Amino acid sequence: MRLASLLMYDGNPRAAADQVVALEKAGLDSVWVAEAYGFDSPTLMGYLAARTETVQIGSGILNIYSRTPGALLQTAAGLDNVSGGRAILGLGVSGPQVIEGFHGVPYRRPLARTAEVVDIVRRGLRREPLTADGEFHLPLTKDDGAVTGLGKPLKLLTRPERDTIPIWIAALGPKNVEQTAAIADGWIPHLFHPEKAHTVWGEALAAGNAERQEGLGPLQVMAGGLVAIGEGPDTAALLDLARPYFTLYVGGMGAKGRNFYNDVARAYGYEEEAEAIQDLYLSGKKKEAEALVPTEWLEAANLVGPASYVKERIAAFREAGVTDLHVTPVSDPVATVEQLKEWVS
Repeated sequence: MRLASLLMYDGNPRAAADQVVALEKAGLDSVWVAEAYGFDSPTLMGYLAARTETVQIGSGILNIYSRTPGALLQTAAGLDNVSGGRAILGLGVSGPQVIEGFHGVPYRRPLARTAEVVDIVRRGLRREPLTADGEFHLPLTKDDGAVTGLGKPLKLLTRPERDTIPIWIAALGPKNVEQTAAIADGWIPHLFHPEKAHTVWGEALAAGNAERQEGLGPLQVMAGGLVAIGEGPDTAALLDLARPYFTLYVGGMGAKGRNFYNDVARAYGYEEEAEAIQDLYLSGKKKEAEALVPTEWLEAANLVGPASYVKERIAAFREAGVTDLHVTPVSDPVATVEQLKEWVS
């Protein structure tokens, strides 16, 4: 099992980068840079590439609507070059509020668009001319809306560091997870409950793996949460630090009926809580919403407690198929990563 850490989109990128340098020395295997509708991810990824030597650097995630497949190809190839072959391209569909509200792009056919982006990027890294006749039309013809009709298939001008870069997909819905298991190098499920994951996604993963594309290795999985190792009530109380985060996603990351994280909470068996959390959050009662996040879920999805308990949670994540343990240390990140590295190795 490898150790991963996520840089959030609401912090100071320069300060976060300073911490990554120390975490790399402590044994961190990969760092992932979130984007949402904050600072863009590739800028910080390039900065991290210049500051680090061994840690893998992933986008966590770039949406597949606001950048063309050609732009995603250029970004992946450029980051892989400046990092010396350490880039991971993390992709996802985001949600309609961000895509249509912030980027002004129609949120349509997410599964088909994702599959085509992955295919185009992979062919582009092999320096094949970019062609497509599905969700994208490459080259664009006058029948497809071209103004001049002069477009022609072009291949990547520069030679990439590698002709293949790992592509990971953030997915939650059953059809999306099934497709991810079929076409992606890795899967990023959010707010992951190890003991309930098989019930929610087992069939989708099995179906996708049965159709897994030739040449791909076993599907990698990244999940995890807050980490606080210690005895007593003070450590246990740190679990509440995760409540606002869970509440934000279950309650506020999407409109009624179009919140994928709320759907996951329901699939885990927390239907009543999910309904109430969303209603309270959307009406501005965030503290009340936080109180309703099931403690059982928080305990399962995070690693907070005595060393023996944290080891049990690591084993639970491993048993659920997690290959990359995503960790957010509550205190002393370097010491925490050093300790976790010893336990997961």
